Amino acid sequence: MKNSLLLFLLLAFTSFSIFGQSKPVFQEKWLDNKFSMFIHFGIYSHLGGVWDGQKIARGYSEQIQSHAGIYNDVYAEVANEFMPDKWNADSVVALAKKAGMRSVVITSKHHDGFCLFRSKTTDYNMVDATPFKRDIVKELADACKRQGLNFGLYFSLIDWHYPQAASPSSHNADFITPEHHEYNKKQLQELLSNYGTISELWFDMGSLSRQQSTELRALVKKLQPECMVSGRLGNDQGDFSVMGDNQYPDYSIITPWQSPASMYDETWGYRSWQKYIPLEAKVNEKLQSLARTVGRGGNFILNIGPKGDGSVVEYEQNVLLEMGKWVQTNSDAIYQTRPLSLPDMPTYGTMTTRGNKMYFFLLQTPPYNKILLKGISSKIVKLYPLDAPDELLDFTQRGDSVQITLPISFVKKGSVRVIALENTGSISVEAQNVLPFELGLRLTSGNAQRHFSFSGIDYYSSYRSLVKEAWNIRAAATTTVQPTIYYSNEEKGQKITLTIDGKKTPIDFASGVAVNLEKSDLTWGKAAINGSFAGSIHDINSRINKLDIKEKWGSKNWTVQEDWTLNKTYRQAAKMNEGWFWLQDIVATAPSQILISVPTNDGLAVFLNGQELYLINNPNKDSTLQSTVLLPLVKGNNKLLLKYYNRFGKSVKMGVFTNVPQVMYKKALPEMTLAPKKIYAIDLEQAAPTLIHQNLHVPNCYLELLKKQ
Repeated sequence: MKNSLLLFLLLAFTSFSIFGQSKPVFQEKWLDNKFSMFIHFGIYSHLGGVWDGQKIARGYSEQIQSHAGIYNDVYAEVANEFMPDKWNADSVVALAKKAGMRSVVITSKHHDGFCLFRSKTTDYNMVDATPFKRDIVKELADACKRQGLNFGLYFSLIDWHYPQAASPSSHNADFITPEHHEYNKKQLQELLSNYGTISELWFDMGSLSRQQSTELRALVKKLQPECMVSGRLGNDQGDFSVMGDNQYPDYSIITPWQSPASMYDETWGYRSWQKYIPLEAKVNEKLQSLARTVGRGGNFILNIGPKGDGSVVEYEQNVLLEMGKWVQTNSDAIYQTRPLSLPDMPTYGTMTTRGNKMYFFLLQTPPYNKILLKGISSKIVKLYPLDAPDELLDFTQRGDSVQITLPISFVKKGSVRVIALENTGSISVEAQNVLPFELGLRLTSGNAQRHFSFSGIDYYSSYRSLVKEAWNIRAAATTTVQPTIYYSNEEKGQKITLTIDGKKTPIDFASGVAVNLEKSDLTWGKAAINGSFAGSIHDINSRINKLDIKEKWGSKNWTVQEDWTLNKTYRQAAKMNEGWFWLQDIVATAPSQILISVPTNDGLAVFLNGQELYLINNPNKDSTLQSTVLLPLVKGNNKLLLKYYNRFGKSVKMGVFTNVPQVMYKKALPEMTLAPKKIYAIDLEQAAPTLIHQNLHVPNCYLELLKKQ
């Protein structure tokens, strides 16, 4: 049997423990929610997406005040008509339980500033401004407590009603004035003091300063230490990351995360003229999303938008009830599980594991009705669908591969089925990306397994952040080596933890032996630019894959800058949330390394020959960033691609500087002896990070296993 790694602790989902810390009980409880109810409810629900007799199709209906251009005082009068007399908190919570949800989160205040709770800060609230005269938040909190569900609150950081707030904008990621910040703090004090235990606080929108985000987090933790804070608080102050609306990552996130989903793409709040697809199709759509989220280690929160009278839309209720039947049958594959990643995971499925079982979520019909799962080292003794456990499935296991043969009628149109794989003993899978050891083996970001979080200053500055790099190596014979780590001035001041075969070594990049890079004959081509590119910084990776640099180079889509030279800064006009590409050829006479410096005033991504080398989003909002990046050049032509992103400024700084010290630093680590055929796990991560989602900023760091001198 091949070497394998026991999945006693699944690295695909060991939140915080990736940094050498255990998870507290309240965080484990949040992680195991898996499936939650979101509720968008407010005076906009009374309008139902209609204003002055017109259907407002632009934007979400809960933001109708902005999209319909309604005067603030005129919109506020809607509260006088808001009478949700069919609202029943216990019925809503009971529906969530029937759907298999473990938590309920409601919009205590949305962007319009109307509060569903009684507040001393404003009479623009459910008790003082409406004929209903009841505190919706209190009723729901009490109902959740009675029925044993976790209770969370959504809180908009922007407020269109508050006079001292910034003027509303089209993007909603507005700055928060000092007066508005204090106002938010007072309302949060009320919410966290008057409604019992709050499991999570779901902040949304706004573009806060680092100090504002830090203060709000501190307030939450002071009043409710076990309340999980959402990443949309900004500046990496969240306990869990939140994906974009109706977005699901196609990569592994090892910190806590959540995917927020609306019942329809068009709106979150009630829309009276919403068109519905067939119920079966909608149920399957949301079950697919639930399965993909849980299979990647996240929590899935699905929204309902009650009507203005407080009743749940019948269609949405039926979707949840049908989902609940499926969840009840397949609950073993969802709750208290961890994601399972295999080599060459089939695109038509995803997996979780718990105890001595693995669960494969079949999302669509596999080719020839056969499923091939590679890398499973455990001995499989039985396979069966969870919805029919007595119907055993045919399978063969050869080495580390399991092939499952399904009956022709197994996959029904519009259904998600779960297959349980029972094992003997602990679950183990083949170690992925095993590198054969050779003297001088260099472990870099390019040949690492990369583990991510989701970092961001605000909604539009969020991106896939690298938080850990890992490698597996295997030697053919007994060998004694001395690991040596290399880094540049870019890493100076950083502290990391390097773990080799379970032994942790703290490393402080404060000093080291200087190593001069060998000079190489290089020929630099003319720079060319492409843009402007509209989007946010988290679009970088997906967009870059669509940009075929070989075909685009020299074509009409690129403008060659004949007068631009190295070692000079240029400015290019850019609107908010726009970016530019810079492309340049570098011809090297031999494989070599060179350090360059790249200026920017906001987000920056650096690619060489299609490989991402560097990504930063200006976390401190500095006017100028000067980033040093190590380019591993191959012999012949190399393509350097830079992506500049602008959040709030009017231009981006661009340029490539080569007149930087060509010096790296090295530190020799204690020698070690590699046993033959044993797999050694090596990983690199931040040392005791205070911001778990922030990028691991060691772009030029690499490890070499040198022969003992």
